[in-house]
Amino acid sequence: MPQDPSFVEVADRVWVRRHAWCDVSVTVVGGDRGLVVVDTHASGPAMREVLADLGSLVPGADVVAVVNTHAHFDHVLGNRAVRDAHPGVPIHAHDDAAAALPAYLADLRTHVQGEPPDAPHRDELLESLADPVLPDHTLSSVGIVDLGDRALEVVHPGRGHTGGDVVVRVPDADVVLAGDLVESSDREAATPGLGPDSFPLEWPLTLDFVLQLVTPTTVVVPGHGPVVDRAFVQDQRADLGILAETARDLAGRGIRVDDALGSAEWPFPADRLGDAVRRIYEQLPRAQKRLPLV
Repeated sequence: MPQDPSFVEVADRVWVRRHAWCDVSVTVVGGDRGLVVVDTHASGPAMREVLADLGSLVPGADVVAVVNTHAHFDHVLGNRAVRDAHPGVPIHAHDDAAAALPAYLADLRTHVQGEPPDAPHRDELLESLADPVLPDHTLSSVGIVDLGDRALEVVHPGRGHTGGDVVVRVPDADVVLAGDLVESSDREAATPGLGPDSFPLEWPLTLDFVLQLVTPTTVVVPGHGPVVDRAFVQDQRADLGILAETARDLAGRGIRVDDALGSAEWPFPADRLGDAVRRIYEQLPRAQKRLPLV
């Protein structure tokens, strides 16, 4: 990935800027009314660098809306920088993402404060966590961001990477901004972010919904990594389905959760699946589990 990133136009007036930190992408969509920023990087200082580059896309254009695809720091902590540069800009997200952010960011601040003073990005994270800007335009299912000559569809396809994921569809450009529901970064061996707030049992069905928005020619922009196509999303959905069904089978046979990773073949590196398997065991109904499990 580029170490000195710049915006790349992946479709008509849809630009993506990838960054070394977290290999996270910031996407900008242009229209008659201005620009929409989808995800705002991992800190205020990092996002200010992105904003300085916006003038190269559409000189003089204002940012008229922000969309946070979910409630993780590397997608929201630049909100303050955008709001400072463009006062009053609405910030869109799912209801659950907005509700989860205060506690999540408070926990993150405590964690970062405990890091050594020379830890990477510590100071800029603490600066950004001191007064974060939260989403103020939330949706439960579907929303529209009007850019005059084009409309962006903001859709909650279901739970997966978090409980409040949204994707952004740009119909006239045949682009879907998938957030972290799709992962293509070599940094994570293209393993989806199956963390402690993920929903791995539901994720395959959520991607089934996303695939209804994706044609064979659609450009799909993951939250991390290079753009992909429909076939990539189908393959990742299949692997997530295998993950869910493998863990379901182990639980049904009474394999202890602590023994599960060593008891099967997995579609992703096993060392990245500890939270995922534990979450699946927690989320399975009692009728699908057999003792002993813990």
